[in-house]
Amino acid sequence: MRTAERLEDYAKLIVEVGLNLQPGQRLAINCSLEHAPLARSVAARAYGAGAQFVDVLYADQHVRLAHIERVEEDDLDWSPPWLVKRLRELGDDGGALLGLTGNPDPELFSGLDGGRVARARMQELSATSLRLTEGLCNWTVVACPTTGWAQTVFGEPDLERLWEAVRSAVRLDEPDPGAAWRAHIADLDRRASRLNARRFDTLRYRGPGTDLTVGLLASSVWCSALDESRGIKHVANMPTEEVFTTPDARRVSGTVAATYPLQLNGTLVRGLQVRFENGRAIEVAADEGEEMIRAHIASDDGAARLGEIALVDRSSRVGRTGLVFFDTLFDENAASHIAFGAAILVTVPGASDLPPQERHARGINSSSLHTDFMIGSAELSVSGVTMSGEEIPILRDGVFVLS
Repeated sequence: MRTAERLEDYAKLIVEVGLNLQPGQRLAINCSLEHAPLARSVAARAYGAGAQFVDVLYADQHVRLAHIERVEEDDLDWSPPWLVKRLRELGDDGGALLGLTGNPDPELFSGLDGGRVARARMQELSATSLRLTEGLCNWTVVACPTTGWAQTVFGEPDLERLWEAVRSAVRLDEPDPGAAWRAHIADLDRRASRLNARRFDTLRYRGPGTDLTVGLLASSVWCSALDESRGIKHVANMPTEEVFTTPDARRVSGTVAATYPLQLNGTLVRGLQVRFENGRAIEVAADEGEEMIRAHIASDDGAARLGEIALVDRSSRVGRTGLVFFDTLFDENAASHIAFGAAILVTVPGASDLPPQERHARGINSSSLHTDFMIGSAELSVSGVTMSGEEIPILRDGVFVLS
């Protein structure tokens, strides 16, 4: 397939299905320099759909490298006020937001001090970005293949092979990708409905290195990535193979082992193991990137608690590729996962109207970060436990079995 045609097809899917961009909306795009070809195609498609304006903010990993290496310690987490204002006004005006992933150099920061890398996160900007996902704007996150990303995945810069894997994962290889997405989301919604019908009190995870119990909120619901903001339905991330909910941040106990590397702030965390007690991660170890993840989850009071749990059938389109993508957007849709940090408020009806202190009192976690890590595998089993103590299988050997 010609590059231009491939980009046009992808941009159409992003604008029409992922964002569901409406005439007159402003669109903000956050991406890396290496994502420019896709950003340009999306901009053209967005203007064709009636966008008022498309604002593209490019990031350069090498400039960020210089920042981490050289800036004063107190300035590592500083948020430029104009960037915060950009996102706040986007939410105030009901704009749309697109995030492009696909790290052009996933291990660029691997030789740096892990603590500095973790602290070099614009906390105010991150918190503002998370607030946009609470119904203020229609948004989506998609990936743009890059040569450096392909090098990490395949051990060689096979960009075409990575493009083919991405195209399959986002259903661009279907005769009618839009129709394929509507059918797929309907399947995920049915899976969420089966979970909601059970009203489980806790989930139990069992697998190699994992023996974890997670309490659920009485008011939380399971959802797919089909979201609605200001009356506009959109798909929050593409690909998506998960159903997810918000746990009770106070009721998490036991141990869990990550089954995929975690790409975090330009560093790969491998062999992550965590022990929880009374909802908080109290022991953290990793084969690589331990200092980084320790500093990351110490960045605010809610960063060491869970804000999301998600179930994924390992036979998903992403899982069937057999690839480790070293990109959370893809790896989290190959395997069940949990997330440190902010709760997903859409899964707790009425939560967005509560003041922060009331959310905290109800076990709804707050944080300036939301960091997913994958714990699913062919050996993971997950059961739901009812209020009466009945244990019902949900996943067996990584496959969804709840009827």
